[in-house]
Amino acid sequence: MLKWKFFRYKTVAVTWLLIMCVLFFLPGSALPKEGWLDAIHFDKFVHIGLFAVLLFLWRSAFDAKVNHYGYILLLMAISYGFLVEVVQLYWISNRSFDLYDVAADTAGSILGLFIWWRVYKK
Repeated sequence: MLKWKFFRYKTVAVTWLLIMCVLFFLPGSALPKEGWLDAIHFDKFVHIGLFAVLLFLWRSAFDAKVNHYGYILLLMAISYGFLVEVVQLYWISNRSFDLYDVAADTAGSILGLFIWWRVYKK
């Protein structure tokens, strides 16, 4: 069991979501230009990390007694990742839809739930 109560604060989870929104909705011109990080698909690891932290924080902070709450959060996170890509395609300049980003978001979400389960396993 994690002894730090910091991760249980709802404001931390909401703040992380807002930070993600700002990062995802930056125009393409504000992002670093192509380089060696593109060769190793570093942005996919960033997506995995962002969504892993998101799911861990939300599952920790909003520890609802609803059956299958983790699965509900997982579905919401996957939907959010997909909608981010749609918004980037249609409304953010110099950004595009990337199905691999959605896959990385899904993998990160699953990882975040797994980490939560390992940390808070009773």
